[in-house]
Amino acid sequence: MEGNKKRFTGLVTSDKMDKTIVVAISTRTLHPLYKKYVTRTKKVKAHDEHNDAHIGDTVRVVECRPLSKEKCWRLEQVVERAK
Repeated sequence: MEGNKKRFTGLVTSDKMDKTIVVAISTRTLHPLYKKYVTRTKKVKAHDEHNDAHIGDTVRVVECRPLSKEKCWRLEQVVERAK
């Protein structure tokens, strides 16, 4: 069932919580009426077991079972470290 999980790449906006990061996932969608591309951003909380990711890092998160009230994603890998 590992192949059916959603995966997104996003930017870490907060790492202040223990073993939790906040990831901003941006998607570009075409507006149905104005036919203009609009950037939509969604923030998700992701589980970071070893506190690897820090603010500004680009990370890949994968869907998982609910770990808490708002946390149902986990860190899969750090794609790029912040400069």
